[in-house]
Amino acid sequence: MKYKNQSLTKYLNDLAARLPAPGGGSAAALNAALAAGLVSMVVNFTLGKPKYAAFTKELKAILTKSERLRKYFLDLVDLDVLAYQSKDAAKMLAVPLRLAKLCCQAQQLCPSLVKKGNINLISDVAVAAVLLESAFVCACFNVEINLKSLADSKRTGKIIKELKQMQKIVLKIRKDTEDNVGKVIRR
Repeated sequence: MKYKNQSLTKYLNDLAARLPAPGGGSAAALNAALAAGLVSMVVNFTLGKPKYAAFTKELKAILTKSERLRKYFLDLVDLDVLAYQSKDAAKMLAVPLRLAKLCCQAQQLCPSLVKKGNINLISDVAVAAVLLESAFVCACFNVEINLKSLADSKRTGKIIKELKQMQKIVLKIRKDTEDNVGKVIRR
């Protein structure tokens, strides 16, 4: 089943049901898709406003990236279900690892929006950053649990190191975003 073509109610009903999938990985991907949607929304409400005209080129680039990421995240909602149903260890590892990497990329769109996005939507940027961090952490949990089925300790170590590097980036960006949003809100 392709959940991306179903209603949100159908997805949530299946998530809540006694079904093996969708589960946490798929939910994390949906969380990331929501965050990318918020990033796009902020850009769309910023573009065309004279106050932000100097940032048009950068904002359009952010919008292109956020829309591409939103599509990828939505695809991962379904790919996670398929990977879980396949019981293929490689697929069950690849999907959350891809999600973690994409969350890290998406998180890097937020700092510019805090400074160059429509000030009336700054809290939406903060929500996007937190949702992306959440999806990233969930993806890391799923990677780590699936690493147990990987017999290659060298590859396992490399993946864990990669996750830790991404984690530093994601946490720093979320913290910086939170701090900058807080400064704007308290003005």
